[in-house]
Amino acid sequence: MAWNEPGGNRNDNDPWGTGGRRGNDQGPPDLDEALKKGLDRLNKMLGGKGGKSSGTGGSSDSSGGFGAILALVGILLVGYVLFQSFYTVDEQERAVVLRFGEYHKTESPGLRFKVPLIDDVTKVRVTNVRNAESRGQMLTQDENLVTVELQVQYRVASARDYVLNVRDSNQALAFATDSALRHEVGSSLLDGVLTEGRAELAVSVEQRLQRFLEEYGTGLEIVRVNVESTQPPAPVQDSFREVQRAREDEQRLKEEAETYRNKVVPEARGRAQRMVEEAMAYKEEVIERANGETSRFLEVLAVYRQAPRVTRDRMYLQAIENVMSNTSKILVDAKGGNNMLYLPLDRLVGRAGSAARDDTMQSPHPSLTESDIRSLTERVVQEIQDRQGNSVRRGR
Repeated sequence: MAWNEPGGNRNDNDPWGTGGRRGNDQGPPDLDEALKKGLDRLNKMLGGKGGKSSGTGGSSDSSGGFGAILALVGILLVGYVLFQSFYTVDEQERAVVLRFGEYHKTESPGLRFKVPLIDDVTKVRVTNVRNAESRGQMLTQDENLVTVELQVQYRVASARDYVLNVRDSNQALAFATDSALRHEVGSSLLDGVLTEGRAELAVSVEQRLQRFLEEYGTGLEIVRVNVESTQPPAPVQDSFREVQRAREDEQRLKEEAETYRNKVVPEARGRAQRMVEEAMAYKEEVIERANGETSRFLEVLAVYRQAPRVTRDRMYLQAIENVMSNTSKILVDAKGGNNMLYLPLDRLVGRAGSAARDDTMQSPHPSLTESDIRSLTERVVQEIQDRQGNSVRRGR
């Protein structure tokens, strides 16, 4: 049966709590009353007195509601103060704490506490490397214009100096960079700035810029200075390029000459060392040969003292043998004759060689063959027999 079924039956399922009495149905609950009840309960929790729904309880309810609102505002205020009292510093940061506008301390990474409305915290990144670029046209020492572009890499070394001593770090760095660059370029020649002096220029600018930043107390540290480009004025760039190419050719020729020198000098030193070693070997050989001949002479001397005649004849025969073994002429003592037979072997060999050369002109090896030697031998024998016959006839 439905809760609102007619008939006067009591139904406890009435959602408005009327118990089925349609005559006293007052509709849904009042929101203001529900809010008052909630504030009353909050007031009781905070130690106040809850108001009663009586004829004279209007002022008590209003005072209780106002106290609850003040308590809620106090709780929110305390929560906000506690929330603002703690902060976190990252690993890449340092926190500079000012108390009443005066430097108090520098906090390291972690969870930190500050006094609200009294302490002022400024976080600074100190690990990341920052970049700044500078470009300008300036005069060199030899009064020539040059345009220089460079890049400065830096980081924060002192968070306290960075926050308190410099109002605008980027502007201070730009002014210091421009001053250091103009000072170094003004002390250099144009050729050095445009060519091999760029690396030295970067190092000089880096050192001078670091001194400026330390004197200003900026708290910045220069990591590196890179000279991106150095160019002469536009109207004379072509002429400077020609000069640059000529210098490159000069450098190339120097390198080629150095390469040739590195090739020739070691070879010459090697040949000189070889000649020295050969001379030393020849020296040792001569010394050893002289020592050997001396020893042999002493041995022969000892033998000669024992048998002078035999030793002298033997030495004579050995000398004649050595001399005659190197000659190309032969003297034959013909039997029954009064003169010696002279055989010019060099001429005979020359004739035989020319004849053999005519026969074997196309041969790649024109040396004497066995037939040539045999023919030469027969000629020698025939010559000896002819001369012996002539000598016999002249003897008769």
